[in-house]
Amino acid sequence: MDDILRLDAITRRFKEGDGQLEVFSNLALSLKPGEIVALVGPSGAGKSSLLHIAGLLEAPTSGEIFIEGVATSALPDTERTRIRRDKVGFVYQAHHLLPEFDALENVILPQMIAGVSKAAAAREAERLLTVMGLGKRLTHLPSQLSGGEQQRVAIARALANRPRILLADEPTGNLDPRTSGGVFDALIAITRAEGLAALIATHNFELASRMDRALLLHQGRLIEGTQIPR
Repeated sequence: MDDILRLDAITRRFKEGDGQLEVFSNLALSLKPGEIVALVGPSGAGKSSLLHIAGLLEAPTSGEIFIEGVATSALPDTERTRIRRDKVGFVYQAHHLLPEFDALENVILPQMIAGVSKAAAAREAERLLTVMGLGKRLTHLPSQLSGGEQQRVAIARALANRPRILLADEPTGNLDPRTSGGVFDALIAITRAEGLAALIATHNFELASRMDRALLLHQGRLIEGTQIPR
C-alpha cells in the first residue's frame, strides 16, 4: 500500500541570536491510509513543528513532504493551500471554535469555504457531530458546551472536508483524564470509520499505546517503531 504521507530528510533550524538552533535533522516518516500513529517525546522536542511541516503550515529548512505521492515543496502557495484544505485536517490542544457560531455552524463553515453548498454542508456537519455524540447539541454555542464537547466539535470540524490525513497536536491535553479518555475514544473511532491516516502528538503514554504504532521524537531524532507498553 502506498504511503499517503511521507516526509523525506526533513531538517528544521531556527535563527537564535547570531547562530541557529537545530530542532531536528534528516527525519523520515511515513503514514499509510488507515494507520493511526502516535508521536511522543518531551516538551520542546519539536512535535508541533513536525506536525506543522507535515501539514504544510510550516516549511522545513530542507527536505521534502510528499502527500499522496506529490512532492509539495516547490508547489505554488495556492496549490499548497488547496492540498492543505482538501487533504489534511488539524486538531489542536485548544479547540479554536468561533464563539459566535453554534456547533453545527462551526462545522458548516469550512465546507462552505471549500465551495460546498450550505445544505450539503449542514447534512455532513450533522452527520459528523452525531457520530461524535453531539446530535442533541447542534444549536449550542461553544460557551454552552463542556470542554470535552467543544473538542468533539473541533474534531468534527477537522473532518468536515473529508481529508485523507488527520494531524492532531495534544488533542486531549486541556481535558481532565476522564473526559480525555472519552474524547480520545471518539477521535480514534471516527478516524478508523472514515479510513483516515492520523499522526497524533501526545504526552499520554496510555493513549499512545492504543494507536497502531508510536514514533519517539527525542534529541533531534525520530525513532520509528517505538514500542509503548500496553
